[in-house]
Amino acid sequence: MIHTRNTSYTSLLLFGDIVIYFFSLIIALGIRYSAIPGRDLIFAHLAPFSILFLLYLLINFGAGLYNKRSLLSPSSLPGLIIRSQVIAVLISVTFFYFAPVAISPKANLFIFAVVSTIALGLWRIVVFPVLSSLRKQKAVVIGEGHEVDDLYEEINMRSKYGMYFVAKVSPSSNVNENLNALKTAVEDQKASIIVADLSNKYIESTMPLLYYLIFSGVQVVDISKMYEGIFDRVPLSIINQRWLVDNIGTSAVGRGIFDFSKRVVDIIVALILGIISLPFYLFVYISMRMDDKGPLFIKQNRVGRNGKLIKIIKFRSMAPKQNQVGDGMKRNHDDGGKYNSNGNGNGKTELQVTKLGKFIRMTRIDELPQLWNVFKGDISLIGPRPELPALVEIYEKEIPHYQVRHLVQPGLSGWAQIYHQAHPHHEVAVGDTRDKLSYDLYYVKNRSFLIDIRIALQTLRALISRRGV
Repeated sequence: MIHTRNTSYTSLLLFGDIVIYFFSLIIALGIRYSAIPGRDLIFAHLAPFSILFLLYLLINFGAGLYNKRSLLSPSSLPGLIIRSQVIAVLISVTFFYFAPVAISPKANLFIFAVVSTIALGLWRIVVFPVLSSLRKQKAVVIGEGHEVDDLYEEINMRSKYGMYFVAKVSPSSNVNENLNALKTAVEDQKASIIVADLSNKYIESTMPLLYYLIFSGVQVVDISKMYEGIFDRVPLSIINQRWLVDNIGTSAVGRGIFDFSKRVVDIIVALILGIISLPFYLFVYISMRMDDKGPLFIKQNRVGRNGKLIKIIKFRSMAPKQNQVGDGMKRNHDDGGKYNSNGNGNGKTELQVTKLGKFIRMTRIDELPQLWNVFKGDISLIGPRPELPALVEIYEKEIPHYQVRHLVQPGLSGWAQIYHQAHPHHEVAVGDTRDKLSYDLYYVKNRSFLIDIRIALQTLRALISRRGV
């Protein structure tokens, strides 16, 4: 029989949460009464708050905060904590406002909610990974490909995951070889976690053994879910039609509500930012009049939602070189044609970035007119960046399922712009674009208001630091 430490794992988390909630009560009382609370004050609040503690713990259980997801997917942990705390606060406010056992004054409840959320986050995100790393659980990964290698290296090179791989098994077409390799790794190495590529046809033959191991206390984790939780991207090797149906096409109603709400936010924010940005229009216009007297705006063809062609608007940042001939292709990087992006200018003019263009590009002022595109509904504030039609045509041939990114509204900034390090800039780059697609698909699958807020804050940080997105 194979035994694991699942019980001790859960017990440690549970005990830590109880301690956190108790000390959060003490801190909340100290904040409320501006003094260290005495024994009588603590015990006077302990009875009603004990009910609150129990409620919070039950919601944490329901949210999955006591299984290994909170350790194996650290990037999802903050959102998980916030969601469970918000639900707990809403239920507790309703309960304690109408139940005979009341918390008085009610301000104590809200102070406790804030303090406990912060304390729980510190405990789960900072302290617990350090404690769990001292007694890591052994794991086996079964799969193949560079994404499996990346996961294996990431887990074993860092101490924050509370586990490490003791074996890596490459699936074989021989069923007995797969079964024997798994049995040997689990029994000899005493592994308590199996990370498996469940989309691999050869690994499907090991399902009876994996089923048995679950009842023996071994946890089986889908490698794609672990990969997403750690790298914030979708492993492209597991993408197939079944995955797309399961993960992209099964929540149309929920996504419809999200898309409608997001559209309302886009209109309001674009209108406000558009009005605030009007002085920049005057600045750019005057500066351009003093420079080359060319047009203020340029329009570029891009591919929008469902493959529809859209025209995005930008401040012009390029001008024709004097007495030079180009091949016509480079013009599509920015201004296209002579001053537009339609590729139907004189066909002979090569462009260069102007002095003003360098400044407005560096400060992202050149993209302010795209707020009008957001207001019109061509693009959103947050979403995959829209690409040039000529490049889309190439990528759809070279990269499987590339068109899936067009199922959602493109945006001014997106998940890939924040987390993908090698951005292709309007030239053919199949390898970099394939990596970028893994981030775009992660957003398409997991998009939510929390992710949009996260992208917006990261984008603001990038703009302030001039890192660019």
